[in-house]
Amino acid sequence: MIFHPAIIGLFLSSILIGFMVLYCAFYGIRIIRRWDILSGSELQLSLERRTYLISTFLSYIFGFQLLSLFLFIFTADQLHPFFVGAMCAAGSLYANSYGYPVLLLKILNFFMAGLWLILNHADNQASDYPLIRKKYIFLLVLAPFILAEAVLQAGYFIQLNPSIITSCCGTLFSAEGAGISSDIGALPGPVMKTIFFGSMTTTLATGVYYYLRGKGAWFFAGLSALNCIVCLFSILSFISLYIYELPTHHCPFCILQKEYGYIGYPLYLALFAGSILGVGVGALMPFRNIRSLSETIPATQKRMAQAAVVLLIVFAMIVAWKLIATDFILDVGH
Repeated sequence: MIFHPAIIGLFLSSILIGFMVLYCAFYGIRIIRRWDILSGSELQLSLERRTYLISTFLSYIFGFQLLSLFLFIFTADQLHPFFVGAMCAAGSLYANSYGYPVLLLKILNFFMAGLWLILNHADNQASDYPLIRKKYIFLLVLAPFILAEAVLQAGYFIQLNPSIITSCCGTLFSAEGAGISSDIGALPGPVMKTIFFGSMTTTLATGVYYYLRGKGAWFFAGLSALNCIVCLFSILSFISLYIYELPTHHCPFCILQKEYGYIGYPLYLALFAGSILGVGVGALMPFRNIRSLSETIPATQKRMAQAAVVLLIVFAMIVAWKLIATDFILDVGH
């Protein structure tokens, strides 16, 4: 194990988050079984006080969960000098078998935690907490993934060995290499450009239409999820090439480094946050007919759609800026 302040911080915080999620899930089961808003019993009053405390805990926990994805990637990037062959986070994550599974779990938990926060916010808008059972059932689904992330992250940090020779991003994400990442990197640039701009334009148009007319929420949510995947593929296929101004450098991690102005952080943050908000618009649709939420949820969805569109425009503008401002020309064969 490498002793590094960021490693110790993430290691301890993941253990704390795991215990807190278990604590909240334990009381969540009681709330799911015993909650009765029409009852004035001592048990119900106790549950109401408890759920306020738990919701506050979870809001901070899942807020940090969102932040921890970027902290983890930043830490992995800071560790690359410890490993022979590593040039960025790509090599650090490849240093043992836990690295990339942890990253994938963190991305999944980033989206699920974001959706839980959206559901919790909507529930707190009504005095009768109509979504109380649903958000705690969702918590029970989310808890094993949070715990699995904590275990795998601990395994990753504990198994880090500076004597290991790892691979660089040029090998892992080379279009000539083997594996899924290489296959994505080998996708034709001109074709991916067309798909990217088509997907982004359609998603933005659907979001604006929902904001103006209040229709097409499910369509916007589905396109937001699909567009996120298209954007990630596009980063590997051609966007990274314009940032690096190199025809063979497809790494999605080097764009997080100082040499490239840390441009990857606003790029990924805008994409992920915008996608979560877009999906969240659809996730709230089943609850619009609940009487106590019939006015607040449509207003919340409208604000979320507006924020999602703004964030995706920020992402698209960063990409367009890099495509226009550089003298790099993508070869048709790429």
